[in-house]
Amino acid sequence: MKKIAIFGVGLIGGSFALALKGAGAVQQVVGVGRTAATLERARALGIIDVACTSVQDALAGAELVLIAAPVAQTGAILAAIAPHLQPGTVVTDAGSTKSDVVAAARAALGPKIAQFVPGHPIAGAELSGPDAAMAQLYRGKKVVLTALPENAEADVERVAGAWRHCGALIHRLGAEQHDSVFAAVSHLPHLLAFGLVDDIARKAHADLLFQYAASGFRDFTRIAGSSPEMWRDISIANQAALLRELDEYMAQLARMRGLLAAGDGTGLEAVYANAQQARHAWNKTIEAAERPAIEGGN
Repeated sequence: MKKIAIFGVGLIGGSFALALKGAGAVQQVVGVGRTAATLERARALGIIDVACTSVQDALAGAELVLIAAPVAQTGAILAAIAPHLQPGTVVTDAGSTKSDVVAAARAALGPKIAQFVPGHPIAGAELSGPDAAMAQLYRGKKVVLTALPENAEADVERVAGAWRHCGALIHRLGAEQHDSVFAAVSHLPHLLAFGLVDDIARKAHADLLFQYAASGFRDFTRIAGSSPEMWRDISIANQAALLRELDEYMAQLARMRGLLAAGDGTGLEAVYANAQQARHAWNKTIEAAERPAIEGGN
């Protein structure tokens, strides 16, 4: 591609740019952001070639546009893009929720909705900003595309091809199915990690507790170091599905509390054993899926 534009040049957008540059898949990357300092830092790091404050200038001649901003901002960004979106430009996003993004896109783009291909890279870290960007972030990781009925297959493939240049594995889901799946395996775990750390931090003896927290606590709560703004937006955007998963998890905790209160070691062990078996099986599946992409390169 000769030119791409990225709205949001932090971990997600910045890593996308670095990966495409590393693969020789793009000649020019234009960055658009909320603050001049962030854009300048991204330019200094070689993530973007041009820092742009004009949406019109950013889109001029761009073959692909990536929106890598918090999901609550997607509608406003699409509304700003719409008047300047020319035929031949494909827009995609990296949001962790899809039903709300699709609704925002339909409202903002109207008859140009066919040019928007929703997406979600399943990769990240607890760090944020341009300094967190890394060219290898997407190697062997999944990217879910929730293509719309209006999308031309060639446009979907343009987005998929860009992610493949980053080393990613392409999967497809419907928007509602996507949100249901990720409420269970991503959004709920983040809510739980944030909740646990917040609970401990509010205790009178928090300093003592944190003093003795070790690797298990660190691994379980790593994602609580993520952006509060981003996860606030994701939680509200996927509220219905997340509430369903939270209710089911609270019912599971109630069952486990009952086992513990009754001193039912056999019952607790059965829960633990089932979880262990499922965890090992999942881990083997992930390793088998990711290894060919990592070993085989782009």
